[in-house]
Amino acid sequence: MKIFNTMTRSLEELVPLEQGHVRMYTCGPTVYNAAHIGNFRTYVFEDLLRRQIKRSGYGITQVMNLTDVDDKTIRGAQEAGISLDAYTKPFKDMFFTDMDQLGIERAEHYPAATDHIEEVITLIERLVEKGYAYQSEDGSVYFSIAKFADYGRLGRIDLAGMRAGARVAHDEYEKENVADFALWKAWDAQDGPVKWDSPWGEGRPGWHIECSAMSMRYLGESFDIHTGGVDNIFPHHDDEIAQSECATGRSFVRYWMHSAHLIVNGKKMSKSAGNFYTLREILAKGYGGREVRYVLLSAHYRQQLNFTFEAVDAAKAALARVDDFTERLRLQGGDGEALPSWACEAKAAFDAAMNHDLNVPEALAAVFALVHAGNKALDQGGTGFGAGVLDMIADMDRVLGVLTKPAEVIPTEVQALLDARAAARAEKDWAGSDRLRDELAALGWTVRDTPDGQKVAKR
Repeated sequence: MKIFNTMTRSLEELVPLEQGHVRMYTCGPTVYNAAHIGNFRTYVFEDLLRRQIKRSGYGITQVMNLTDVDDKTIRGAQEAGISLDAYTKPFKDMFFTDMDQLGIERAEHYPAATDHIEEVITLIERLVEKGYAYQSEDGSVYFSIAKFADYGRLGRIDLAGMRAGARVAHDEYEKENVADFALWKAWDAQDGPVKWDSPWGEGRPGWHIECSAMSMRYLGESFDIHTGGVDNIFPHHDDEIAQSECATGRSFVRYWMHSAHLIVNGKKMSKSAGNFYTLREILAKGYGGREVRYVLLSAHYRQQLNFTFEAVDAAKAALARVDDFTERLRLQGGDGEALPSWACEAKAAFDAAMNHDLNVPEALAAVFALVHAGNKALDQGGTGFGAGVLDMIADMDRVLGVLTKPAEVIPTEVQALLDARAAARAEKDWAGSDRLRDELAALGWTVRDTPDGQKVAKR
């Protein structure tokens, strides 16, 4: 399996530090609001990576952090007049609900920053003792980037014009603000009750140190893969590298992987442009998590993705083609022992695409080549391959997570109409059967008669 390493800007073979097992850290949400679809583009990419690693035969330990203490969460809690925990908990719950809607597998660990203050303090102490960090006049502790010769190598940052001794207290800053960054922020009145005791006085951790402390707590001082969006490369990931490697004296991460930005209707997503969407806002328009996931994974993760509602409609139509094909395969059956050449070719193309840096566009092309060839074979009376091709599609879906139609939850009212229609057909009451079909259609359900009985689907 080959993946693109942001550090080297090249494709590399995935070779875990521990044979047969991959340790991976994924930057999770800052829980101050519902996550937007740009966030979920990255989370779906990370889910694809996780699934393909498992499908390739590796075990995996994945950690995704929850940033529940930073400038944004503190400000939000203060404005709401509630505690930090009370403010962030609903957004944590929303995050997991949204992840489930998109079929994103759960990581092994979801550490919250507020539960790992002890690890943060211990890591900062190591940096202070080794001379890489210092305390400022106000009691905050900063990392000295001048002490780390390789600072900025991930983001290819030019340090020539930096102002020696300049400091950045904010968690997020631009490339033009290359400067010493805060590891521990001394308490001030704006933080309200959000503070912890430390050797440097009361305060709270900076954002960057939280991720280093939590990743090393669960994955060790060196691990295999660290992922995020391209906006995390600098400063966040460069800061993680600096503080982690200076504290341990070891290489921090072997492979860095980043997903490109998502835009909406050809423009950068923003509230002022009217094209800012959370997942729940999209679902409220009547779309399902399955077709949204399809759109979010449809472009290569290193290519910019343009999200449109036309694309979601097209995804729904494409998935309906897959559903119709799999239904035909189920009706055909067969033992699946001898797969036709067209199926084997599609499987080989799919595997090659996914093993080449998660090339999902090529993998989807292989899926629809399979659907096209399979429908043609069925139209020509081909038999015996149904079960085998269904197993193949299920294997492909171990990584894509969109090819299997979710089971319909049929409301009691709809089931009663279906039962009445089945009884009418058994009595050859065709007029009654047609009337009940119309009633089902009025409720938004289509019914199809097959040799195995009625098949119903939500329109």
